[in-house]
Amino acid sequence: MLPEFSAELVWEKLLSSEAPRINIFMAVPTIYAKLMDYYDKHFTQPHVQDFVRAVCEEKIRLMVSGSAALPLPVLEKWQRVTGHTLLERYGMTEIGMALSNPLTTARTPGSVGTPLPGVEVRIVSENPKKDGYPYVLHAEGNEKETKVTPGFTEKEGELLVRGPSVFREYWDKPEETRNAFTCDGWFKTGDTAVFKDGRYWIRGRTSVDIIKSGGYKISALEVERLLLAHPSITDVAVIGVPDMTWGQRVTAVVTLQEGHSLSHRELKEWARGVLAPYAVPSELLLVEEIPRNQMGKINKRDLIRQFPE
Repeated sequence: MLPEFSAELVWEKLLSSEAPRINIFMAVPTIYAKLMDYYDKHFTQPHVQDFVRAVCEEKIRLMVSGSAALPLPVLEKWQRVTGHTLLERYGMTEIGMALSNPLTTARTPGSVGTPLPGVEVRIVSENPKKDGYPYVLHAEGNEKETKVTPGFTEKEGELLVRGPSVFREYWDKPEETRNAFTCDGWFKTGDTAVFKDGRYWIRGRTSVDIIKSGGYKISALEVERLLLAHPSITDVAVIGVPDMTWGQRVTAVVTLQEGHSLSHRELKEWARGVLAPYAVPSELLLVEEIPRNQMGKINKRDLIRQFPE
């Protein structure tokens, strides 16, 4: 355990020959980005880069990314640097690991794969008819297969999970425990998901990562993942700021590469090539650093509070 994140210290541990050696490494995408930033500044000699790749390939068995969507540029660059294709998966404290890309076969960038053994999942939406069934079922799956309800192909909804790894209760919080489960015993993750191309994709926390603007539902995580491909952007948080006209306006909070500049007009012109028109950020806020907790996660509610309604 390290008291705080240090790219220098993490690289030192990864490359060290001292016992105990690291052979599995798990981190959030931000940490991988910061490690590569350090790599670019300090590991410039070809023989050093060859050494880094050789050690990572030979000594480290698995490298995993989670807690946030993994941008494709991060995955591809990490692959070039270390020889490892990052394994994306999905889990929570309450359920352990639930879905994962495969260990040995091809992984799909941006998806969280399929349910792990013993895990059952559902994608659902609220039942508007209230006719005795608690929700509308879009898709249901396990490690072997996923069945999609006719008419609900690639339709987003809340992810539910059931299985032996799911927790029993919140300690001394019976009301919170009741609210965390459906009446038929499925845990409500609070995450929006979709099943497409034979894989599950997490769109984000239903409460803060699904932005409703002008009648459209926009995945903040998907917008973030695409904006991180911009050559000047090093970090980004996309939030839905309350708006009288649109309901919410898509706002990008961005940090830039050292020495780079970016105007809102330039960002919009670039973003139109990768995003649907309604998902292009209507506001840009440049900051020196996006605040994150020790897990590397952003408190988006705090960010949203900084904007006047």
